[in-house]
Amino acid sequence: MALLTGAAIGAGVGILYAPDKGSKTRKKIKKKANQAKDDISVRVSRATEELSRTAEAKKEDFERRLEDTISTMSYKADDIIETLEHKLADLKKKNAKYQKDAVIETAGKPKVAAKS
Repeated sequence: MALLTGAAIGAGVGILYAPDKGSKTRKKIKKKANQAKDDISVRVSRATEELSRTAEAKKEDFERRLEDTISTMSYKADDIIETLEHKLADLKKKNAKYQKDAVIETAGKPKVAAKS
């Protein structure tokens, strides 16, 4: 954009110093200004299209990665839940064994009557 602006200014200055009539010089300036305007319009349009394509590609890439991440997290969550269920089952077995052992230990000891 800076290069194009510099070129337009340089062309304008060059035209102003050219030894032509005023009307001819004004026509040249107008023609160059219109060419510069058209060129800028084309470049802006191309840049906008390129930016849109890039943004769309980035959006699609982000959505794909997000889906992959969610899928991976879902599998990991399932694995964690399964592991916790196994640990809970083991704890229930151990608890049942401790309760059974506690009942056997107290069954062998004489009971003390409560004082009133």
